[in-house]
Amino acid sequence: MGKSGTLVFCAGETQVYTIEQLMRASAELLGRGSLATTYKAMLDDRQIVCVKRLDAARLAGTSKEMFERHMAAVGGLRHPNLVPLRAYFQAKEERLLVYDYHANGSLFSLIHGSKSTRAKPLHWTSCLKIAEDVAQGLSYIHQAWRLVHGNLKLSNVLLGSDFEACLSDYCLSALSHHPPDSSAYEPPETRKLNHQPTAKSDVFSFGVLLLELLTGKPASEHPHLMPDDMMKWVKLIRDSGGGDVEDNRLVMLVEVAVVCRVSSPEQRPTMWQVLKMIQEIKDAAVTEELDGTS
Repeated sequence: MGKSGTLVFCAGETQVYTIEQLMRASAELLGRGSLATTYKAMLDDRQIVCVKRLDAARLAGTSKEMFERHMAAVGGLRHPNLVPLRAYFQAKEERLLVYDYHANGSLFSLIHGSKSTRAKPLHWTSCLKIAEDVAQGLSYIHQAWRLVHGNLKLSNVLLGSDFEACLSDYCLSALSHHPPDSSAYEPPETRKLNHQPTAKSDVFSFGVLLLELLTGKPASEHPHLMPDDMMKWVKLIRDSGGGDVEDNRLVMLVEVAVVCRVSSPEQRPTMWQVLKMIQEIKDAAVTEELDGTS
């Protein structure tokens, strides 16, 4: 690992700036979350990075060694559907994380960003593509590294240069003993005090996120309904008139969301199983399309 002061570049990363250059960068506030304040920083060479300044109070009790060990593991994660952690820094009262900057914003801004127009649900093919991207990233975290995201929500899914969905703020919940500020995405089991997120709680959050994609409705407004009633609610909101193909795919995607949101974590599928379900829906859609044009 290359070091510049105590700015540590993650495994395989080239040291391209110092902590002094980072501190001198012109910064623009992007947002405040439950665990960090996020800035867009432009360095002297016009390189733009995203810097998260972690909340010291939230990380109380996390030792210097524990922080370094955990960030070294998180810094080793590399996947097309994850925003890569490039470097991290810690001093006595300061902890910073440096990521790539994503100019296309988040899924939250895509779906809820325009205040002037009523949020319109995305086309089912866009929902399918985003759902597959998110499931790929989560499955990689769970399977390859035995880690958990811990704070999945629309604002923590950024859009890449080709509008691929990339997970951000992943694996940080392990450093905090405070629950995230997104209770609508939280499963029943982690609402209990001091219950750390698990892979199955990520699956629940994924189900909530998928319904939000399909309806354009904020997670806090999702009703608790039986599966058949949930299907009627989604169809009523979309009111698509998209024909049989859309109806079939919509039914399948709602079924995936419903099975992810069951109360019992043991009855939820794994993220890998969810990914396979989504890929089967995609394959069936492609086959139908080809049959329709032949």
